[in-house]
Amino acid sequence: MALSPSQRRYLRSLAHDLKPLILLGAKGATDAVLKELDQTLSHHELVKVKLSGGDKEERDAQINFLAEGTKSENVQQIGHIVVLFRRNEDEPKLALPR
Repeated sequence: MALSPSQRRYLRSLAHDLKPLILLGAKGATDAVLKELDQTLSHHELVKVKLSGGDKEERDAQINFLAEGTKSENVQQIGHIVVLFRRNEDEPKLALPR
C-alpha cells in the first residue's frame, strides 16, 4: 500500500510526539528485532524506531531490512530515528485521510 503525500504528512504529525518503541542495539536489525517490530506494528500501526549507530548506508540497510521484513511503509527518517507504518487490516486504529 503506497501512501499519498497527504497521508504521509498526517502520519508524520501523529508520530511527532511518539517515543521510540523499538531500540536497536549493537547487533543492529536482527530476526528477533524483526519479530518484535512485527508484533508492535500489529498493535500500534505507527511505530518509531531508534536505529543503532553506524554510517548512513548501514542505517539505510537496517531500514530496508525492517520495512521489507514487516511489509511496512517508511513514513519518515531523521538521523537515527525512523517512523514505520503498517495498516492493521483486521482492526484499523488510525483513520487515514484520502
